[in-house]
Amino acid sequence: MTKYSSRYASSPKAVKNYDTKQLREEFLIDDLMQEDEVVLVYSHYDRYIAGSAVPVNKELVLETIDPLKAPYFLERRELGIINVGGNGSVIVEGEAYELGFKDALYVGAGNKEVVFKSADAKNPAKFYINSAPAHTTYPTVKVSLAEANKLHLGTMETANHRTVNQMIIGSVVTTCQLQMGMTELKLGSVWNTMPAHVHDRRMEVYFYLDIPENQAVCHFMGEPQETRHIWMNNHQAVISPPWSIHSGAGTSNYTFIWGMAGENLDYGDMDVCKITDLR
Repeated sequence: MTKYSSRYASSPKAVKNYDTKQLREEFLIDDLMQEDEVVLVYSHYDRYIAGSAVPVNKELVLETIDPLKAPYFLERRELGIINVGGNGSVIVEGEAYELGFKDALYVGAGNKEVVFKSADAKNPAKFYINSAPAHTTYPTVKVSLAEANKLHLGTMETANHRTVNQMIIGSVVTTCQLQMGMTELKLGSVWNTMPAHVHDRRMEVYFYLDIPENQAVCHFMGEPQETRHIWMNNHQAVISPPWSIHSGAGTSNYTFIWGMAGENLDYGDMDVCKITDLR
């Protein structure tokens, strides 16, 4: 079964007037990881799709959805998948790719059949999905967490000591525009993506995981001079427009998956905001 919803783009001027309820309705994705369902959210920011597939009692097929107006999902799209659950496999055109915890898979455009399967129904795979439009077909590639390009950033003193695992990115996998990776905060660190930044030529989606029970992450968004916040729980995602910062602080350390798309593949292309200039 496939469930989908659409989110429309909002201007920064409009978001200034959103209350908490409206802010969450527009940007928070809080219904992911439903058993035996594919859940998708189609964002009008760069036509980006974020979603999940949790096969428990049956295999799940990635089906096209009405907004795509396409006979199959990947007719004009590319796909990134990271498994945040038990062992599983993604079967692409009959070829199975085994994904363990925190392994990633890039699937190029033009693949008609994508199937999700768990190795053990008692410990199902939980596939987090990102997709962006693509105009060239590139090979399907698996990237384990060990194979990721790793950046060690921050310090314990500033509570942002973290490892950025670049997984579906130009130095590791060739893509049209989709980029994905995973940032793991060290024990005792809580701040992510600080100093904050914006990148006007790319939008982004953050998916939070490894949040301990009874803990939460406060995600910050908005223009640097007009910030807002959204409290988030485990396995929830948030859409970040190109004009918005995307940063957070948790009541514990945690992990998040970042995915982004736009006209620019330069990971370092960003406008950094001084911490003391944020409002």
